[in-house]
Amino acid sequence: MDQASLGILNAQHHRSRFGGPSFTLRHRLLRALWMLVWALLGRYTPAPMHRWRACLLRLFGAQLGANARVHGSAMIWYPPNLFMGDNALIGQRVICYAMARIQIGRNAIVSQGAHLCTGTHDIDDPAFQLQARPIVIGADAWVAADAFVGPGVVIEDGAVLGARAVAFKDLPAWTVHVGNPARFVRERGRFTSA
Repeated sequence: MDQASLGILNAQHHRSRFGGPSFTLRHRLLRALWMLVWALLGRYTPAPMHRWRACLLRLFGAQLGANARVHGSAMIWYPPNLFMGDNALIGQRVICYAMARIQIGRNAIVSQGAHLCTGTHDIDDPAFQLQARPIVIGADAWVAADAFVGPGVVIEDGAVLGARAVAFKDLPAWTVHVGNPARFVRERGRFTSA
């Protein structure tokens, strides 16, 4: 894993369990400023104000395609690690725990209450080392309501993770998975979106 795919974890300050920060002071200050700006100017904006919220996210380093939409009640932990394709949607109350890159493809939907979590810990390390691995959600994929996507998971183009399902493994293209842990239930009809 290279530094870019890990977000900006600071290797010099990694003692999670025994004290000391996992991120640089600059990183923590940027996150604090972001949380304040989002709370004051983004979180409680009316639903149709997608362009305004996209502007705030871009100002803090997110890369959003044309007509990418993020609802105000969504929580984006670190905007520079968010990449959204054209017409991608992050729904209400979605948590993007973006310690590493979260890439959401063109026309993909992350529905209300879903949780995209790029961070975890090494449970075999006495220091309980923080680890971050990117999440990729392909074009035309759907992460349904209240679903959980774990660190390092790739949801390929057109795949569906059903409501309240939990994915810790990759989902192949144009398949449907449900349950905890997510299990394959069927193929999805293929289509080409504009």
